[in-house]
Amino acid sequence: MGEQDAGRLVDGLRRTFDSGRTRPIAWRQRQLSRLDELLKDHEDVFLAALGSDLGKAPTESFVTEVAFLRSELAHARRNLRRWLRPRRVPVPAVAMPARASTVLEPLGVALIIAPWNYPLMLALSPLIGALAAGDAVIVKPSELAPDTSRAIADLLPRYLDPEAVAVVEGGVDETTALLAQRFDTIFYTGSGRVGRIVMEAAAKHLTPVTLELGGKSPAYVDDAVDLRVVARRLVWGKFIAAGQTCVAPDYIMASPATARRLAPLLADAVAEQYGTAIGDNSDYARIVDERQFDRLVSLLDDGTVASGGRHDRTRLFIEPTVLTGVAPDSAVMHQEIFGPILPVVEVTDADDAIARITAGDKPLALYVFSDDAETRRRFVTRTSSGAIVFDAAVIHLSVPGLPFGGVGASGMGGYHGRRSVEVFSHEKALLSKPLTPDTLALLRPPYTAKRIAIVRALLGR
Repeated sequence: MGEQDAGRLVDGLRRTFDSGRTRPIAWRQRQLSRLDELLKDHEDVFLAALGSDLGKAPTESFVTEVAFLRSELAHARRNLRRWLRPRRVPVPAVAMPARASTVLEPLGVALIIAPWNYPLMLALSPLIGALAAGDAVIVKPSELAPDTSRAIADLLPRYLDPEAVAVVEGGVDETTALLAQRFDTIFYTGSGRVGRIVMEAAAKHLTPVTLELGGKSPAYVDDAVDLRVVARRLVWGKFIAAGQTCVAPDYIMASPATARRLAPLLADAVAEQYGTAIGDNSDYARIVDERQFDRLVSLLDDGTVASGGRHDRTRLFIEPTVLTGVAPDSAVMHQEIFGPILPVVEVTDADDAIARITAGDKPLALYVFSDDAETRRRFVTRTSSGAIVFDAAVIHLSVPGLPFGGVGASGMGGYHGRRSVEVFSHEKALLSKPLTPDTLALLRPPYTAKRIAIVRALLGR
């Protein structure tokens, strides 16, 4: 696809949007229902594609991608009419009598650029918001998950309105051609490096962007917690999708004594969940490609391998690995790991952990395992992150009422639930003021002493 082809595609979608076709709630609900039917009818196709692209187990793919999307669709369909109702806002005395409210109106034509790590969920979850908002949409799946991309491109036009929803497959050239067009909003999930490219392209058209990026999401483990349960929860959150999850715990901070006790318990939890012959375990995913594999293997030298560490390039397999003795200036501590390597870093206490967090970029998620109310309060008030989760990892994504998004280098804007509609909408202000009585005469010249006194009284000044 060149720029001219991309331009014609966007122009066609804009004609559909300008016709008003996507605005009725009935159309939006129909698209959401059809998307749910697609996922139900072709679940096996998507599970097979995810297995082919990423080595994901069918159950893992079902839970984290298909079931997640169907739950989100059910939530949106159930609440859409309520979300779209005008919201009344109070009117100050100086403007009375009047009625004021806000309404959500669709932005127009949206571009959604999806990543490879959850290639189905992170392509269609934003699409739910765009359809619910009443936008026309282009979905750009990741070329690094080719089977999933192909399935999306093949099936989406069969179920959704083909004049309002389009899929563009391809790589850098196709994405570049799309970014040269004028969209009304762009939703990008991926790396900060590409996020900057997307934002620069959007700036040429003053297009609003939502960036769902990543970064190093730390976990702090307090001394007085049940370390065996903590280890199980950290292992699940870290090694699902072989660590290729944007909110996976990137590294653990604990006091020296707690770190020494925790490291073997992490190895035990890995064995509980994946067994000892992990290389032959179909429940454990694979690394997406050789480039990512080589990058991750190079990080294994940045500490002492406490457990795991085995790898096989021909199978894109890296065993769940716990690293200790990691130097603060090592590469594994300065880049998002995005793989099955979990450093355990020794800190003095919670204050030391907080200082390390605030010295770097703001994380997408922060995990705190502590029963102490004061410790929890300090992390909430003294750190900034997309989310804080206490005594668990990753599971906050399953709560549709919570916004999912980053802050600073980990992203901008949030979605899920009502916020998915809001991010693809403009909240328009409405005010209605009757012509009589003409109370605005009080604000017009001449400014007599009496008018001034009345206006000051109305303004409370």
